[in-house]
Amino acid sequence: MKLAPNDLERVATLFRAFSEPTRLAIIQEMKDGEKSVSEIVEALTTTQANVSKQLRLLYETGILTRRKEGTSVLYAIGDPMVFELCRLVCDKLNRDLAKPKRLKF
Repeated sequence: MKLAPNDLERVATLFRAFSEPTRLAIIQEMKDGEKSVSEIVEALTTTQANVSKQLRLLYETGILTRRKEGTSVLYAIGDPMVFELCRLVCDKLNRDLAKPKRLKF
């Protein structure tokens, strides 16, 4: 089954969300459950402004959910398929590392 052009754009937008190392680090931090912005900033080696920017994009693509608790905003994974997708990519990279290097002429 072929996807319509607008559906392909939606798929591409989702994959673009995984194309930035800070966003991947945020997703990795979410593996243990819901976290506040300050907890995420503390766990990463980047600024609060950058974390907020990346969280907004992950939220807008539906990768993360958020809820307000008092003055804090808490983020969580919106769909566990995110971890399955990351696992598939990591498995592929590990298989590639196990292959002998091919010489190129």
